[in-house]
Amino acid sequence: MPDNLSGPSRVVAVANQKGGVGKTTTVINLATSLAVEGYRVLAVDVDPQGNLTSGLGLRGRRGDAGTIYEALLTEVAPDGCLLATQVENLSLIPADRNLTGAEIELVSVPVREHRLRRLIDPLRARFDCIFIDCPPSLGLLTLNALVAADAVLIPLHCEYFALEGLADLVATMRRVRSSLNPHLDIEGVLLTMYDERTNLGQLVARDVREFFKEKVFNTVIPRNVRLGEAPSHGIPAVLYDAKSRGAAAYVALAKEMLTRHAA
Repeated sequence: MPDNLSGPSRVVAVANQKGGVGKTTTVINLATSLAVEGYRVLAVDVDPQGNLTSGLGLRGRRGDAGTIYEALLTEVAPDGCLLATQVENLSLIPADRNLTGAEIELVSVPVREHRLRRLIDPLRARFDCIFIDCPPSLGLLTLNALVAADAVLIPLHCEYFALEGLADLVATMRRVRSSLNPHLDIEGVLLTMYDERTNLGQLVARDVREFFKEKVFNTVIPRNVRLGEAPSHGIPAVLYDAKSRGAAAYVALAKEMLTRHAA
């Protein structure tokens, strides 16, 4: 097993309540980049849209014990929800449309904020890194992800409203730290859909770096057609077109993350 992530697996929730900022694209390609390097990686889809599941070519598939929906709302063995993907070393806990009702159904479940953690903790020994793809909201599903995670990776679209609403996510993280998960940290802020040709992109990037300081990854994800095309084929962009700028950026992000944890 590679050294950089040795020990208990690191659980990273990829979250931002704004939609269309690249959360799922980040989980797919970052997880794949690490898996290709030999790390044992698990991707967990907790977005009712199920884009992570379809982006990995497993739409409509379910484990022997079901999907993340059954895992959250019933007493199933965590192993029974795992699916192997086409990427060696990369496994998935899939989602489907049934998850749409989970926000309401979880309300009456005992210790409802810890349901995902109860599922993931027994799997830590099997993986080097676990990524949770969160829905674009701060509801119970995202709250479950924050309670289960060691850290949060925040993709941030380089646009005018990039920082709008981010205070809500940071405030939610503070509340989770104070009462449910005291060790929750920020893994990093990732600038996505960056266009260096525009003044706006440069200004947003500067503002974000001033606000979050060293928490912002040096790697920036550019606007790239291949990143948008790959999910329709059910193939990660880093495999669909490994030479594209988008794919290269995610490979660089994986290396930067490993370097941070090796320091």
